[in-house]
Amino acid sequence: MLNKYLFINILYLFFLPFSGFSQSNKSFKIVPLGVKGGIDESNLSAYMVAAAGTDDYICLDAGTLNYGIEQAIRNKIFSIPAEQVLKRYIKGYFISHAHLDHVSGLIINSPEDTAKTIYGLSATLKTIKTHYFTWESWANFADEGEAPALKKYHYQILSPDSVTMVKNTGMSVKAFPLSHANLQSTAFLLKSNESYILYLGDVGPDEIEKSNNLHLLWEAIAPLLKSRKLKAIMIETSFPNEQPDKTLFGHLTPNWLMKEMEALAGLAGKDALKGFDLIVTHAKPPQVNINKLKAQLKAQNKLQLNLIFPEQGRRIDL
Repeated sequence: MLNKYLFINILYLFFLPFSGFSQSNKSFKIVPLGVKGGIDESNLSAYMVAAAGTDDYICLDAGTLNYGIEQAIRNKIFSIPAEQVLKRYIKGYFISHAHLDHVSGLIINSPEDTAKTIYGLSATLKTIKTHYFTWESWANFADEGEAPALKKYHYQILSPDSVTMVKNTGMSVKAFPLSHANLQSTAFLLKSNESYILYLGDVGPDEIEKSNNLHLLWEAIAPLLKSRKLKAIMIETSFPNEQPDKTLFGHLTPNWLMKEMEALAGLAGKDALKGFDLIVTHAKPPQVNINKLKAQLKAQNKLQLNLIFPEQGRRIDL
């Protein structure tokens, strides 16, 4: 009898760590460095994302870097100085489009940064090369463009729908074009092992943009939703519903976001979206408008999505 109980206890002690790990197992960690659109230059779109258990981050857009890293340090997310987070932890930048609120942190911090790759669609990288990393507007820290090229950054063009391995990480990315008023934006589908996160840069609804880019994106990710491999979607809602369609300028409101989510549900099934993590990005000040659009999203959440409103410097585990 004693041997029987001893055997059971040994089995319990052996399997306990593994069962605990499976319950708390996460695939990604996200550190928002900036979460807003608009005029607050200390808090503009930028999200560090890494596979769980690593510090090999990429940065999805780069509107605010240093101030967001400092906020994360204050919240005890990082234990090394901000300049070391910038230099050592961020392995590359994925820029959805070249508007200043998505690239200004990258430009300003470039003198203190280390050698990295900037990934993006061809049109996005062309704007960075010809308008920002030039000697008339700043300095050419890249390995292409106006001479002399300082060769700190390497441009890597992403071909839509092709998979690209991310240097110095175990992750891969697939890019999808988006419509954002008068220019092209990008969605990045990030993969680690068999788990995915989808990040969308600025985007307008298909109906207003006279586009099918979002529909094509929903078709591509619907199987990942059904199989529970997609852990979250990060998507903008810039204005409350009171914003007229004619002045959306390639952005979403709660009404339009939920219409797009209904379109996705039509492809993946409503059960796939129930409780699914939807991270709402790029809300534009003033704060009264941000509060209003949050309330509207919650009121219109018929699909029972798990709405997450990211905060600068506070980690999200998925």
